[in-house]
Amino acid sequence: MAWHRANECSQRLAKIPGVGPIGAALLMMKTPDPHLFKSGRAFAAWIGLTPRDHSTGGKTRLGRITRAGDEVLRSTLVVGATAVVSHARRTNGKNASSWLRELLERKKPKLAAVALANKIARIAWKLMVSGEHYKRLLQQPGAAAV
Repeated sequence: MAWHRANECSQRLAKIPGVGPIGAALLMMKTPDPHLFKSGRAFAAWIGLTPRDHSTGGKTRLGRITRAGDEVLRSTLVVGATAVVSHARRTNGKNASSWLRELLERKKPKLAAVALANKIARIAWKLMVSGEHYKRLLQQPGAAAV
């Protein structure tokens, strides 16, 4: 925790809903230089949070997550996302983004938690690369914030 308090980037990452100080410290410690990743999707794939591609003959099929990468980091992000999903379900989505509310209407909560963990990983990559602070977007068209 002392390391987290001393690291400015780790404190910025902890502001993302579902990350917290432990998740932020793990992201900072386990991630090599974030500039090595081409995109947020490549970073999420490195963690193992992207769906496996089973495409053939022009038909695209996405399967389960690949589970590549660091198991502790991936499971920490999924547990944090599960907490956000369960809070959204308990409060009927009052503080949740429209993206999460719509996802929970269509999909099971565990699948929504993994999708949210993927989104959290992408947001974390962006914050690590750009040095920006987390800004939550609420009720804006096309906004898919956590």
